[in-house]
Amino acid sequence: MAVKIRMTRIGRRHRPFFRINAVESREPRDGRILEKLGHYDPIEKDPVKQLVLNTERVRYWLDKGAIPSDTVSQILRRQGIKTKHAEEKNARRAKARAIAAGKGKLFNKAQKIAAQKEAEAVEEKAKAEAEAKEQKAKAEEEKAKAKAEEKEKAEAEKKAKAEEKAKAQAEEKSKDQAEAKAETEVQADAETEEKVKTETASEEGESKTEEKAEAQEETRAEEEKAEVQAETEAETEDKTKGQAASEEAQPEPEEKAEAEPEEKTEEPEAKAKEETEPEAREKTES
Repeated sequence: MAVKIRMTRIGRRHRPFFRINAVESREPRDGRILEKLGHYDPIEKDPVKQLVLNTERVRYWLDKGAIPSDTVSQILRRQGIKTKHAEEKNARRAKARAIAAGKGKLFNKAQKIAAQKEAEAVEEKAKAEAEAKEQKAKAEEEKAKAKAEEKEKAEAEKKAKAEEKAKAQAEEKSKDQAEAKAETEVQADAETEEKVKTETASEEGESKTEEKAEAQEETRAEEEKAEVQAETEAETEDKTKGQAASEEAQPEPEEKAEAEPEEKTEEPEAKAKEETEPEAREKTES
């Protein structure tokens, strides 16, 4: 008959409590026990009270060939009790684990769970790195976009300022041109007015000169007329006196001959004078 040292669970729900018993290998978990060897309370915080074990009886049953379960083997190892069966099993497991590792296979469920956790950790790390990289790329893209928008905004402001400046310059230039045009028109009007005044003054001066020349010509003509009339009257008086003297003295023919040429000489002079008067008048008019 094979004997096993294993634990039997007692206690209520959420409050586990285990007894360490020596039982036959064919008995069920809660079947008949051979001997109670101790108990194990995993919730107890005090290590002295957590495990209570009758080491003498445990050794007795181990010496009789009892085989402890894996959990009991770990508890006994912590208490310094080594079992041949457990050591052989551990050796076989280590060998099998080495063979599986050489073939690249997982040995037990724990390794599978550890490998799965490691793979999940690697996957999560890769995912986190990818997310961080994506966030970094997104942040750089947003930064570049913000920088481009800022640059575009600055260029738009600069362009608007340049347009406003050009518009102001154009308005100022048009204003200056309008002022210059107005000044030119005013100056042209002033020049035209001055020219008109000058022409009017020159016309008035010319008209006054003409009137003065006409007045002078009239005065000269009157004077010449008066001179001619005076000369005519003098000649008439001379003739009258000469006739009277000739009648009285009855002068000789020589005297008469001499007197006639004088009259003839006076007449051509008066005639020449009359001819020169229109020429002088024309000169004064011109």
